[in-house]
Amino acid sequence: MIVNEINRPAAAFESGQGSRGPEPANITATGKQAEAGAGKRSMWPLYAIVLMSLAPVLAAVLAYFLPQSGFRPDGYNNYGRILDPQRPMPSAQALPLTTLEGQPFQLDSLLGQWVLVSADAAACPESCVRKLFILRNSHASQGKNVDRLERVWFITDNGQVPQQVLDAYVGTHMLRAQPTALAGFLGADRSSPEALEALHGHMWIIDPLGNLMMEFPPDADPIEVRDDIVKLLKNSRIG
Repeated sequence: MIVNEINRPAAAFESGQGSRGPEPANITATGKQAEAGAGKRSMWPLYAIVLMSLAPVLAAVLAYFLPQSGFRPDGYNNYGRILDPQRPMPSAQALPLTTLEGQPFQLDSLLGQWVLVSADAAACPESCVRKLFILRNSHASQGKNVDRLERVWFITDNGQVPQQVLDAYVGTHMLRAQPTALAGFLGADRSSPEALEALHGHMWIIDPLGNLMMEFPPDADPIEVRDDIVKLLKNSRIG
């Protein structure tokens, strides 16, 4: 009788009915769950790497197409040439100006504004239209800062401005100026012949204090011009 009682627990243990029988199955199930959880967690580092890799590309795209976004570094080089020394706005006596209607115009009436400047003959060939187009679009793209800008086209002769140009560039101050006097202002750092030639190629910016402070090259890149204007308005506390 005693022998039978001793043998019964042993048999139960051997048949898997003892208290420690189910443990191997539980261990196996727990291990599979842990492996499944580890598999899911292991994807997050991959996602993080992909996002970090794409971040510079996205920032570059935003900096190029949306300069107002602030992703472009403040220290990047200007596209336009900073004039040094800056040239103060001439008096009405030194640079007489008239509107297309023949009325006198005071350039200092634009003080307090950033003024985008071009110059050309009244007939306004394709190169002239391109400059007017660049400055108009650069102006229009400034969002909340659009009211801080004015545009001036200095007309260097007494010819007739084409009606198509008049219609397309409403809002631009079209002012007749004597070319030699105008060249003395816009091209003061050049010889007289070079200054007169520069009138038909370059564009300029006058700051709100009345100083001619930046010059853009002939055949300027429209995006670069726009971005320089964005930077000026963003960093300036005047105008």
